[in-house]
Amino acid sequence: MKNSNSKRENLITKKDLNKVFWRSFQMEFSWNYERQMNMAYAYAMIPILKKLYKTKDEMAGALKRHLEFFNTTPHIVTLILGINAAMEEEGVVEEDFDVKTIDSIKTSLMGPLAGIGDSFFWGTLRLIATGIGTSLALQGNILGPILFLLIFNIPHLILRYLFTIFGYKLGTGFLKKIQSNGMMESLTLGASIIGLMVVGAMTASLVSISIPLSIGTGDSAVSVQSIFDDIVPGLLPLGAFGIVFYLLKKEVKPLMILGGMAVVGIFGSWIGIF
Repeated sequence: MKNSNSKRENLITKKDLNKVFWRSFQMEFSWNYERQMNMAYAYAMIPILKKLYKTKDEMAGALKRHLEFFNTTPHIVTLILGINAAMEEEGVVEEDFDVKTIDSIKTSLMGPLAGIGDSFFWGTLRLIATGIGTSLALQGNILGPILFLLIFNIPHLILRYLFTIFGYKLGTGFLKKIQSNGMMESLTLGASIIGLMVVGAMTASLVSISIPLSIGTGDSAVSVQSIFDDIVPGLLPLGAFGIVFYLLKKEVKPLMILGGMAVVGIFGSWIGIF
C-alpha cells in the first residue's frame, strides 16, 4: 500500500476544485431522458480526471464511471463532486482502493441530497424570492425581478462553492479514517446497498403504470389494478423496470427501448389496457 499522506497534497489543488465549481453549472443544460445529468457530471469531473490519470485507458475508465445515471438537485451537486474528487484521488494513491465505491457513493447520495435540495431551493427559497419579487413587480418597481434573482441566486452560489471545498475535504478525511480502520470493504457493501435502495425507490416514484380494467359489474366489480396493489404495491412499475433492465443487459439500444415503450403505451391506451 502506498503512503497517501504526502502525495495527496500535491495532486488536487484549490485551482482544480474551482474548475469543478464553474463546470458544475452545466447540470441542467445537457439533461437527457436516458441518464439525465450524467454528461454534465462527467464534464465537471474532467479537470480532476486529467490531473490524476495520464494514460488514455485510465482516462476512458474514469469517464465511463461518471457517465452512469445521475440526477440530484443541481444547486448542491458540488458536494458529491467534491467527495468523488477525493475518492478518485484516493484511487490513484492507494493500490488496493476499489473504484466501484466511487459510483456506489455517488448513487447512494444523489437521492437523499435531492430530497433536501429540492425542499430548500425549489420549495422554500424560490417561493420566498418569488413572493418578494412579485409584490414589488406588481407595483411597477424594477427591483422586483432584480431582488428575485438576487435572493434566490446569492445563497445558491455561496452554498455551491462552499460545498465544492467541503465535499473534497469531507471525502479526504473520511477516506483516510476508513483506510486506517480497514473499513473500506464495509463501506463498499453499505454504499452498494443504499444505492440499490435509491434506484428501487426511484422506480416506484418515477414509473407509473395503471390498468383501468375491472372484473365483474356494478358494486361488486373489482379493479384489476387493486388486485395487483394487494399482491405487491408498485408491482407493475417493478415489472416494467425489470423488462427494461433485462433488455439493457442484452445490449438493446436505449433508443429502441424508449421507442418500444412509446408504442406499447400508445397501443395499450388505445385499446383500454393502460
